[in-house]
Amino acid sequence: MRVFLSLILVFLSLGARADAYSDLYQAAGWPQQRAHFSDALGAAQQRYRSTLPPAVYQTLVENSNRRFAPQAMDQRAIGALRQNLPQPQPALAFFQAPLGRKIVAAEQLATRSDQLARHANGLPPIEASATRRLLVRHLAQAIPIGDAAAEVSLALAGVAADSLSQMIPGLLGGGQAQGMLDGQRQRMKQQIEGNIDNTLLHVYSELSDPELEEYVTFAESPDGKQYYQAALAALRAGLAANATTSQGI
Repeated sequence: MRVFLSLILVFLSLGARADAYSDLYQAAGWPQQRAHFSDALGAAQQRYRSTLPPAVYQTLVENSNRRFAPQAMDQRAIGALRQNLPQPQPALAFFQAPLGRKIVAAEQLATRSDQLARHANGLPPIEASATRRLLVRHLAQAIPIGDAAAEVSLALAGVAADSLSQMIPGLLGGGQAQGMLDGQRQRMKQQIEGNIDNTLLHVYSELSDPELEEYVTFAESPDGKQYYQAALAALRAGLAANATTSQGI
C-alpha cells in the first residue's frame, strides 16, 4: 500500500509540473507570439508568390506550413521548456504577477503585424534619462533578445532556401550549409544588437523606472537566467531551427 501511495504522489507531482510548464507558456505570452510569427510567415510567403515559379512557390508554402504548424510549434516549445527549466514556478510567479503581465502585454503589442509594418524602416530614437538607459543596458545583457530575434529572422528568411534545397537535393553539402547558417545567424544578431537599447526603450516605454528595475532584477537573478536560457532553447525548438541544416540552406 505504501508503494502504491508513493506512486500516486509521484504521478500527481509530475502532473503538477506539466501543468506548471503549460501555465508558464501561457503566462509568458508564447501562444500570442507564435500567432504573430504565423502572421509574419504568411506575409513572407506572399512576398515570394510573384518571384518564384509556381511549383517552387507551392513547395515553399507546403514546407513552411508543415514546419511551422501552430500545434507542433507549441508542443516542441513546451517540451524544450520542460527539458531545460528544472523549476518553472519562479518564472510562472513572475509572469502571473501584475508587472509580468504588463511586460508580456508590451511585448505582444510590439510584435503585432500593424506595429511591425508601422516601424518597418526602423524605430525613431527615444529620449531617456541616464538611469533608464543604464537599466535598459543591463536588461539587454540579461535577456537573449539578440539571439531570439536572429532565430526568428533566420526562420522566416530560410523558407525559400528550404524549398529550393528539397527540389534540388544536394544543392549544398551539410557542412557548407551549416557554415552559411551560422554566419547568417551571427550577422543578423550583430545587426539587431546594434540598436538593441533603443528597441528595448520602445518596447518597454510604458514601464516606470522602478518597474524596469524590478524586471532587470528578475532577469539577472538565477531563476531569471535559467528561464531565459530555457526560453531561447524553447524558441529554437518551436521554430525547428535545425530543420534547415538537415536539408541544406
